[in-house]
Amino acid sequence: NSRGASLLKDSISFTEVSASGLFEGHDLLRRGFTSVKNELLPSHPLELTEKNFQLNQDKTNFATLRNIQGIHAPLKLQMEFRAVKQVQRLPFLHSSNMAMDILRGNDESIGFEDILNDPSQSEIMGEPHMMMEHKLGLL
Repeated sequence: NSRGASLLKDSISFTEVSASGLFEGHDLLRRGFTSVKNELLPSHPLELTEKNFQLNQDKTNFATLRNIQGIHAPLKLQMEFRAVKQVQRLPFLHSSNMAMDILRGNDESIGFEDILNDPSQSEIMGEPHMMMEHKLGLL
């Protein structure tokens, strides 16, 4: 028993050996450039509400659906959302997420994001090999 305990003490997992804490360097490939703006609090009280608008709307819709049709309806819809989120294009290709828009009922409406798209979904394509390696956890 004491020999087994000493073997466990002597073995150190890779995660404990990796750099962490105060002396950890910033990994540009995985985390990108540092920005002070990302670390600041929202500049306006409505900014946080606007960022979470879709999540709040989904919660309200699920609660209403549960009250009207019972627990099975929101569970089925959440299962369909999860299935649609798993089907994606390669990480370096833009995806319109049309199936998600159909499930949410946004397929027949034209909004701001349809004309002036979200800047995070720009048409600039990254290096395909590096993006796939990062998605697969090889990097």
